[in-house]
Amino acid sequence: MNNSGVREIDVVVIGAGQAGLSAAHHLRRTGLVPDRDFVVLDHSPRPGGAWQYRWPSLTYGRVHGMHALPGMELTGADGSRPSSEVIGEYFAAYEERFGLRVHRPVAVSSVREGDGGRLLVDSSEGIWSARAVVSATGTWDRPFVPRHPGQETFLGRQLHTAGYRGPGEFAGQRVIVVGGGASGTQHLMEIAPYAAETTWVTRRPPVFVEGTFDQEAGRAAVARVEERVRLGLPPLSVVSVTGLPLNDAVRRAREEGVLDRLPMFDRITASGVAWDDGATGPVSADVILWATGFRPATGHLAPLRLREPGGGIRMDGTRAVRDPRVHLVGYGPSASTIGANRAGRAAVREIGRLLEREPAPAG
Repeated sequence: MNNSGVREIDVVVIGAGQAGLSAAHHLRRTGLVPDRDFVVLDHSPRPGGAWQYRWPSLTYGRVHGMHALPGMELTGADGSRPSSEVIGEYFAAYEERFGLRVHRPVAVSSVREGDGGRLLVDSSEGIWSARAVVSATGTWDRPFVPRHPGQETFLGRQLHTAGYRGPGEFAGQRVIVVGGGASGTQHLMEIAPYAAETTWVTRRPPVFVEGTFDQEAGRAAVARVEERVRLGLPPLSVVSVTGLPLNDAVRRAREEGVLDRLPMFDRITASGVAWDDGATGPVSADVILWATGFRPATGHLAPLRLREPGGGIRMDGTRAVRDPRVHLVGYGPSASTIGANRAGRAAVREIGRLLEREPAPAG
């Protein structure tokens, strides 16, 4: 700590979800010591990243694509337990095994330019001065709800999937689910047996994909997302370019009419939604559930002016092109759990080169 009360360190990792823990693990493997050479700041009250906020009915056995953290497998988990508990305990055990010493709950408000080529990280526990920053803040804190005419007039309940706590709260109600992604279909299928009536609305016709999602398809999807961030455009989720898997549950829901889709409505009314084409609706509702995704939580990086005219942060691998001291992991093409692991390793490799080129001042 210097005379101004600012704590100096080599690397600050912001966020302790999958991507942040992966980065911290690889920093540890290079010989850097937690709380001496790097620090991990996490705003959540406990381990688990965004998983700790998942709804109780999402059991671990229903989770798709959870990839183990580097260096420690998740084995013997009870598939009937809530994923929030299983993965939260796994992350906690991981932090303890590798001695990552995560600081929580610590909120980071901004990352800004400091003296001597260093970055200042303003947080609820004080200011950190770092030579490099790994931003691993994900998307959970930025649920996206599009604006529609009449939205403020609706007399029922509106919520985003971030606030979803299970299907029981919709018993006997008329529910409109908006969104054509994986969360929209999952929530719709889960709510349908409880609700009096469900309606599915999507901007584009959903694409259901037969067969397994193999490595080649995964690489192609990641490449499409990666191309956008190289151009400085806002990233799409990997899921958005893969289509929806056509499994047995989805087939049954389609046969039962649960997944009969309507085009996007033109306006929201006091009692539901309406279309201007004269051929659709109107549909009355008690609840509108917005399954409309999330946006990257990068507001803390705003003082560095990393955004391009296209609205995104232009990336070269995990490195922000406008500032090579800043790495984003779990962003764009690395938003999947396996992608987050790889991004953590790649970021640390680049940061190692940066620290070698710019040795810390003596004293």
